[in-house]
Amino acid sequence: MIDTPDKPSRSGGRAGRRAKRQASSSPASREPYVERNFPLFRLLDEDGLQTIERNADIILRDVGMVFSGDPEVLLILAAAGARVEGERVYFEPGMCREIIQATAPADFTQHARNPANSLHIGGRSAVFSTVGGPPFVHDIDKGRRYATTEDHLNLLKIGHILPVLHATGGPCELMDVPIPERHLHGTYYQFRYSDKAIHGSVRSATAAKDTLAMARIVFGERYLEDNICIYAGVNTNSPLVLDDTMMAALKIYARANQAVLVSPYILAGAMGPVSIAGSLAQQLAEALGGLALVQLLRPGAACAMGTFIGSISMQSGAPAFGTPESIKGITIAAELARRLGVPLSCAGGAVTASKLPDAQAAFESTLTLQASFYAGVNYISHCAGWLEGGLTTGYEKMIIDADICSILQGFNKPLDLSEEGQAMDAVREVGPGSHYLGAAHTMRNFETAFWKPTVADNNTYEQWASEGAPDTAKRANGIWKAMLVDYQTPAMDPGIHEALRDYRDQRLKEIRTGE
Repeated sequence: MIDTPDKPSRSGGRAGRRAKRQASSSPASREPYVERNFPLFRLLDEDGLQTIERNADIILRDVGMVFSGDPEVLLILAAAGARVEGERVYFEPGMCREIIQATAPADFTQHARNPANSLHIGGRSAVFSTVGGPPFVHDIDKGRRYATTEDHLNLLKIGHILPVLHATGGPCELMDVPIPERHLHGTYYQFRYSDKAIHGSVRSATAAKDTLAMARIVFGERYLEDNICIYAGVNTNSPLVLDDTMMAALKIYARANQAVLVSPYILAGAMGPVSIAGSLAQQLAEALGGLALVQLLRPGAACAMGTFIGSISMQSGAPAFGTPESIKGITIAAELARRLGVPLSCAGGAVTASKLPDAQAAFESTLTLQASFYAGVNYISHCAGWLEGGLTTGYEKMIIDADICSILQGFNKPLDLSEEGQAMDAVREVGPGSHYLGAAHTMRNFETAFWKPTVADNNTYEQWASEGAPDTAKRANGIWKAMLVDYQTPAMDPGIHEALRDYRDQRLKEIRTGE
């Protein structure tokens, strides 16, 4: 595999100016995460929350959870007091919660290779992460197609440039690379072409071990032992199964003191009951079982409870997004995680069933992302680029979603109540019946007073028509292209880069020769 060369830094035209404005947005958007300064949105009272928690305990006691294909895990759970019958494990009410609350940290820091991009996960913080994993990509020039290495790098670079995205991952699959090799390229690319916080591969035990080895090259062996540098998302196989592939990755990362997310993926009516209350109880039960295992493997290991809760269309069976059910589910899951005492991660970013960056994509994505932010989700995944139920990453969609993220992060900016913010001198200067366009206060503040859109067009009809009457997707198309022209590879110590690349190439050789 040949690494794509870095492009020279130059841009021009309106799209280039828009791209530069996106990369230099308000000071709040340049922070490595967002610290919420507003009351969180809540839905359930104490009785309602206790009902869901009680039902989760009943599920774990009476139905149990399957931990498949790993005898060691079954022995560990049995030694902790669980009842094990074959691969099905039953927990007494309160057992998992007690294990988790005894040692799991309420928050933690994930270190990036650029310390300025390190993340605080937990408390009132919110991290916005890129879309991850789709096998297809879409842009308005070429349409929908299988993702390639070039697409992966393009989208990774765009995610690195966008200041409202705080963490990078695999923005699409490397469909032109054999599956056993993908994690090596993906991890190398995350470290080389961005200096934001990364995601750890959970594709296999081998992938997790290689990710750790590459992280040790970048951060140092001792540093990685004492600090969290990898955030690894492990999914349960709903309903109520944690399979051997996911468990293998969970064990490796937890024992290495790296952060593990345990996230059920429940679509009510398919992997959960056609009831949001029932699906929430099942989701909590699955998370409790997985997180208890993390703490039994390494007490005090950083972990997070995950949620992806939505519904399916009863007409087609396809996933639905931006629905009242998913908004309720996300909000209540956030409350349940806070009561458990661990951070919440939600695959409830800018998600949509739409196949194009159209009006459906905009309203579904906005509603879900807004719900996650207002409810207090700590790590919001898939914040930019998601199309077609997660099967496709959209180039234009990534740019449009970044504006949604920017709006929410701008909302979080505290109201300016300084003398300048109160603007009483302007009111006195202008008086009744005039306007503020030429006021001294306006002249001092007009460049920074209001949020500036990157994609949205606020010009007159005549101005818009004179520029070719572009719609939102067309404007976004020009922006991402200009960003790629402007992209500059973040600096990396040459010795570290050489060692990182050598490790990747050696492991590729071993995989290809079967050594």
